[in-house]
Amino acid sequence: MAESPKINRREHILQCLAQMLETSPGQRITTAKLAAEVGVSEAALYRHFPSKARMFEGLIEFIEDAILSRLNIIMDEEKDTMTRCQLVLHLLLVFSERNPGISRILNGDALLGENERLRNRIDVLFAKIETQIKQILREKTLREGVGFNIDEAILANLLLAFVEGRISQFVRSEFKQKPTLHFDEQWTFIQQQLLRS
Repeated sequence: MAESPKINRREHILQCLAQMLETSPGQRITTAKLAAEVGVSEAALYRHFPSKARMFEGLIEFIEDAILSRLNIIMDEEKDTMTRCQLVLHLLLVFSERNPGISRILNGDALLGENERLRNRIDVLFAKIETQIKQILREKTLREGVGFNIDEAILANLLLAFVEGRISQFVRSEFKQKPTLHFDEQWTFIQQQLLRS
């Protein structure tokens, strides 16, 4: 059974918005430009979304669903602490690399001048991810009887800062500096430091 045209149009608008974020780095997306890209009037855009903020929220919902569902799979399928951490960091970097326009939402670049609610929602997403990493690190003590000398919350924040830094470099380089570049070597170093801490 085919999906209704309304859903297809909504998805098409969100795809165009994500594409414009990728092809127009550093530029603010106006509803007039978006409507032209979609091939409809601004009024038609507003029939599907009551505001531009709702369009961005549609992309943020995609980000949340994609990342959090994959995080749950990692938690279900992998039990080793270091492997879990590696997979979580790699997931975030690969997701950003495959979705350049959306990486501008993740690092906040595309949300400058937009509704504060959008930035708060991204903050909440990163807080959830950081809490998950902290939980992974804390479970090492439960599983192995040996924890870290540094508080797990501090380590989780450091790991997430590494990922956020790579995403920011990706956006700043206009998507030329891939987030996953040298990840294996960097992770080997990070893991060695973690196991010594």
